[in-house]
Order: sequence, then C-alpha cells, then structure tokens
Amino acid sequence: MKKIIILLLFLPLVMNVEAQTEVQYQKPPKEILDLVDVSLAPIVRMDSKAEYMILLYRDPYKSIQELSEKELRLGGLRINPKTNISSRARYYKSLSVKKVKGGKEIKIKGLPNDARLANFTFSPNEEKMAFTNTTTQGVELWILDIQTAKAQKITSDNLNANIGSPFLWFRDSEHLLLRVIPKDKQALIEEENSVPTGPTVSENTGGKKAQNRTYQDLLKNPNDEKNFEQLVRSELYKTDVKGNTSLWRKAGMYRSMSFSPDGMYMMLSEIEKPFSYLVPYSRFPYTVTIYDTDAKKVKEFLKVPLIEDLPKGFMASRKGPRNISWRSDKPSTLYWCEAQDEGDPQKEVSHRDIVYEIDAPFSGNKKELVKTINRFYSMTWGNDNMAIAYDYWWNSRNTKAYLYNPSNSKESPKVIYDRNYQDRYNDPGDFITEDNEYGRPVLVIDKNKIYLRGEGYSEKGKKPFIDQMEIKSFKKTRLWQANLDDQLENISSIINIKKGEILTRIESPNEYPNYYIRNIKKRIAAIPITNFENPFKSMDGVHKELIKYKRDDGLELSATLYLPPNYDKTKKEKLPMVMWAYPREYKDKSSAGQVTNDPNEFTYPYYGSPIYWVMRGYVVLDDASFPIVGEGDNEPNDSFRKQLVANGRAAIDAVDKLGYIDRNRVAVGGHSYGAFMTANLLSHSNDYAAGIARSGAYNRTLTPFGFQSEERNYWEAPGIYYDMSPFMHAEKMKTPLLLIHGEADNNSGTYPMQSQRYFNALKGLGATVRLVMLPKESHGYSAKESILHILWEQDQWLEKYVKNKGKE
Repeated sequence: MKKIIILLLFLPLVMNVEAQTEVQYQKPPKEILDLVDVSLAPIVRMDSKAEYMILLYRDPYKSIQELSEKELRLGGLRINPKTNISSRARYYKSLSVKKVKGGKEIKIKGLPNDARLANFTFSPNEEKMAFTNTTTQGVELWILDIQTAKAQKITSDNLNANIGSPFLWFRDSEHLLLRVIPKDKQALIEEENSVPTGPTVSENTGGKKAQNRTYQDLLKNPNDEKNFEQLVRSELYKTDVKGNTSLWRKAGMYRSMSFSPDGMYMMLSEIEKPFSYLVPYSRFPYTVTIYDTDAKKVKEFLKVPLIEDLPKGFMASRKGPRNISWRSDKPSTLYWCEAQDEGDPQKEVSHRDIVYEIDAPFSGNKKELVKTINRFYSMTWGNDNMAIAYDYWWNSRNTKAYLYNPSNSKESPKVIYDRNYQDRYNDPGDFITEDNEYGRPVLVIDKNKIYLRGEGYSEKGKKPFIDQMEIKSFKKTRLWQANLDDQLENISSIINIKKGEILTRIESPNEYPNYYIRNIKKRIAAIPITNFENPFKSMDGVHKELIKYKRDDGLELSATLYLPPNYDKTKKEKLPMVMWAYPREYKDKSSAGQVTNDPNEFTYPYYGSPIYWVMRGYVVLDDASFPIVGEGDNEPNDSFRKQLVANGRAAIDAVDKLGYIDRNRVAVGGHSYGAFMTANLLSHSNDYAAGIARSGAYNRTLTPFGFQSEERNYWEAPGIYYDMSPFMHAEKMKTPLLLIHGEADNNSGTYPMQSQRYFNALKGLGATVRLVMLPKESHGYSAKESILHILWEQDQWLEKYVKNKGKE
C-alpha cells in the first residue's frame, strides 16, 4: 500500500518563513492512545416483546484504505460505484443473539468471513432478521433465524443500496421485496476520460427566486446526470427466505417503498426528470403510485415537480400533498397534509395545514381529519375515535399537540399542550405506543387513560419519568421517575406499560451503560440483562461535576467540569484548561438557561471530544453553555459576537473562581458551528491562549441564503453577515489557531474552501495558524489514521501554546 500523506500548510512553529511540510500519519501520546484503541461493547437491538436481543459488534473506526475506495458524489449522495452502497456506510463485523431473561450470548453461525454487515431489520413476526453484507463486488441479502442463531445468504451481491436499504419485508415474514441492479445498466462515464460535447448551462427565467442553502455533492453536468440515473435505477424482485426470486416490477429510479399495514398495497415513489444542479435528489421530481401485491397499478396518487424555488423562510413548504404515509391503525388508509398558505410562511392564515385521508382503493374523495395552526409534522394514531397530531413553528419555537376524532372532523380538536419546544424542563414527553395486529405503533389506550414517557430535565439533572394521563381532563399522574442518586437511568424502550415493564439503561461517570428490566408497578429492584465492561478504566480517577454560573446579564449557564486523576482540590494547583462548546440559538432566556447535561452520564471519550486531555494534565470544561438569545422582535444573531464573548468569559470566570486554572492558559475549541464560534472568540477577545477549530465556516458571504438558524439572506442583513464572519476580521487574530478540515466535507456551508481561504487570510496577515486537511474525510471523521492524527495535532498544539505558554 502506498504511503498516505497529509498536506499541512502552516506557519512554522520555530522558523519565521512560510513552508509546506509533508507529514505522515502520527499517533497521540499513550494516555490518549489507550483511550482510542479499545474494543467497544456491542449495540443492542431487541424485539418488541423483549424476548431476544441481537448484539451487533463493530470496529469503532474505518481505515484510510476503506475511505480511499472509489466514490461518486451525485445529487446529495455519496456512492461506491463498484459495491453500490453508500461509500460512507458504517458496518458491523459480527453478531450474537441472547435471550433477554436468563439466556447466554450465542455467536451467530454461518456469517461470512470479513463480514461488512448493515441494514438490520426484524421480520414482521420478529422471528427473523434480514441484513446486508457488502463484499468487494456488491451487496448481498442475508437472513438470521433468531431462535437457531443461524444466518444464511439469500442472494448474490447484486442488490442496489445506493439510495437506502435495498429490501423490505412482506407482511407474511416469508418474502422480501428487493432492489436489484438492472440487467440493462449502462457503463458509468469516467469524467477524466470523457470528451465534452458542450458547456454546462443553468438558467433562471420569470423572476423565480431559488434561495437555497449551499448544498454539496450536487450534480454538475450531463455526465453526472447520466451516472446518477444508472446508479439509482433498480429492478424490483420478490424473493422468499430460501432465495427463490421473481421479477416484481421493471427498472425505475425508486426513491422509497412502503407496504400498507395489512400488506395488501405498496406505495412506490419514483424519481423523474428533469434533475437539478441546485438541489439534492430529495427535491427532484417524483411520482407516488399505489400497487397491489402482484405489482398491478392501482392508482397514480401524486406527481411532485422539481422543487428549486420555495418561499423564503425555514417554515416554507411546497404546495400540494406532502408527508404521505399509511395510517398505523387502519389496514390500508393513506394520510397526508396540504399547506393552506401556499407554503409561504409570510402569508397570514388561521391554519397552516390541513391533514386529509383516503381509504383503499384510493378512488374516492379525500376526507378532512384535522387542521393545524402551525406546520404539521407528525401523527400518533390510536383508533377510530382518537389520534394525536403535532405541529411546530420554528420562528416562535412553538409546538402544539392536538387530540382529535379521526371519524368526525366537525368535532373540534383539543389542544393537549401549547408550548415552547426549547423549554426542556416542562417537556411533557412522548406518548407511549404499542404494536397492533399489523405490527405498527398505536397509542396505548387503557380504558380512559394514555401514557407518556419523558426525559425529566430539571435544575437537579435528568430524571426520566412515566406519566398516566386521563383522556378527558388531561390530568396527569406520575407513575414512576428515576431516583438513583449517583447513577443515571434512561428509559430505552417500553416493553408492556400496562404490566409496568420497561427496559432501562443505567450508567454513572465510571460505570459503563448496561441494560435492565424494571417493573414500575411491583417496585422491585431492576433486573440486569447485560454486563458490558468499561473499556476506559484508566479514567476511573477523573473527577466530574456539573457546574452552574451566570453570564454578566444574569443568564444561567452550566458546563461539565473534569479534573485530572488524583487532582487535589484542597491544594488547587493552577492547571491549563481546554473548553469545548457549540452555540445554540434561543428566543427566550428561560429556555436558554436550562441545564441539559447530567453529571451521572458515563464519561465516554470519542474522537471529537476534549475529554482526552484530562489525562494529559488539563482541566476540561465540556459542553459549556453558549446560548445566543434574541427575544421578541430581536433575532439571536443581532448580538451574536457580544453574547459569544460573554458566554466564554463567564465560563472561564466560573472555573477560575473555583481555583483550579491558570486563566492565562485556556484553550477553546469546537467542531462545525463550534469552529465558527472558536474563530470569533479568538478574533474578538483576549481570553484565550490558543484555539482549535475543526470543519468550520468562516466567511458567511459564501452562504448568502442563510446559515445555521439565520433565515435572513445576505442582502437583507449584510451587517450581520459581515460582523459574524471571522474572515472579515482576520486582521484581529492574535491568538494561535489550529484549523482542521476534511477534504471531502459534505456539510451544507462548510466547504473545505472555508478553512483554506481563512488560513490564507490569516497567513497573509502574519497570524500564527496551522491548517490540516484530512484526505478522504467528510464533515465528521471516520478513518482511524485520521482520528489518531488529529488527536496528535491537537495535543501538540495544546502542549506548545497552552500548557507551556511562554516557555522556550
């Protein structure tokens, strides 16, 4: 294998000359390496009755060799054109099965060597599990018999997983519908070998405004269009669990497929032309058609045009039916919503959306179900007489839940709650469901009562709960709330709420999360069903606590504080500190000041975390609150810089007051919008010794039609875009800054160019700056070589400019 080289463009740490340096992948110090190179506990998948659990094992990282496999970026997709699955797919390498109550873990027999497993899906009767294995040539279908713990290959490696899971179970649990590479698939066009036949032309006529975000991985030319079509086309085949297949439907660009609850109808969504160079495939034209189980066309239900131009605003939507889905409580009834404001949030209407339904065979008139004041977004079905609809409105952060009668639209819905969805302390939770005879989730209705499960955030931490609610009065009674003192108990799933059986996960800062069955009615001790060991035992001596403090305007803030092992809090040695954060926008101060961290969470180091440096002698302040508040008519970003600096200064003051740090040796860092935060803090304050900014955007004029939670475009608020852009204030940078970015970043707005141009500006103005471009990496990093190297880079930076600041 050829040596992999990272190109590092930086101002040397010693020499006063510009240089380019070739550096091979490096590894961080042992204290960090020991926390990275570990075997993780498996992911747990459990059937709805909590009879069996499937344990999925994987390597925590990919290799740079895997990331270097050929990749095409088309229409918002990243595809491996040889294997026909996402080039960024994460795989599992082995499986085990275990009876939940008292069973031993049994390794699955029959799995392939060098397995790369994904797309795990229980059969409707939950006796089997289908999954895929990706070979060097393509994607195979495999089926696990859960009771015998044996797996069997069902198809050759000819499935098409380029646009999602390549299979879907029929209701009988004996057959599956497959997306298969078409026999008439044409060879892809290799761009470097093709001869252009003309220019690429885009045009806008008629004064249409296409104010789209800065999407990446878009189609760019006719060759991309042809390749996209060939890669997403599939033939649909029906197969039984023994591998006997038959053609179900001819080739098409199938976007999604969904069986009705009774399994008698299939809803197919098929991509149409023309394609677009401005938006991803999710906004390409498509047709929704209903078929029976023999693939006979029942009805063409909807044709959606190309959506390049939407009204302005986050709450804009297209005209016509949208969010089409099956009613969970009916055999074969479709429901959807339609905007009453033509999708334009600027228009004043009494109700934004109306939800409709139609029964099979879908040829009658649509029936109105419920109107929503805000934009409709989801439904929890119950029965003929009861369902719950939800809406939300981003600008006001408002959400409502409506209890209504699906059989009588003239009966006014009752508003269960009308609240600020950022208010976590008063979140009533989610309504509890159970699978019905169709295997679909419906409300648990216990005579005249329904149930909710909530996270239970409060000033004292996180205490998940289960409530019972009377249907007529909405009066609630608390049935159970976690009450462990030094541990965190989360609700993983509801097994049988009427019997009081729930599945929980218990953890503490040094106790790895494990699963328990708890009966909230019997009030007995929770029964452990897993015993995963802590792979990070070297951190056992780390001190962890939640600290609370105030900003200079009185806003309540919080953060999680870590002190190195064996740190003597009585002597209070002044240590360097690393602070990590991510700004979030709010419309009211009360929500912005709420605590959503819990000190009893397991301390889980991962590649993006600063926690590693507590083992290197640093105080670490993680998840520091960085709220940006804009109340009333004021937008949060109207005072972004002022609030940002105040947040950071308040955090440093709080830890300094505790006596643990040398405030002249504080580093700040963040990823994505946290990187944007970091560059702004270093440009507009003198509170930091150094900064680390990963995969950020630094010039907001490169995202002119909005960014993060900013709805206004550049021409409406040029001052905001200018003031918030660190690039525009590069001359103010006097603090050493480490920039890291993936060369293949696919996140909207954070083009690799953002870091490259910002580095060039800082370099040109004489700032101390280092740019690390990671080959093949996206917005998040996945190759082990890359992750070890960025940890080394960050450690080197912190050691020189923070821990040993001022030392030669």
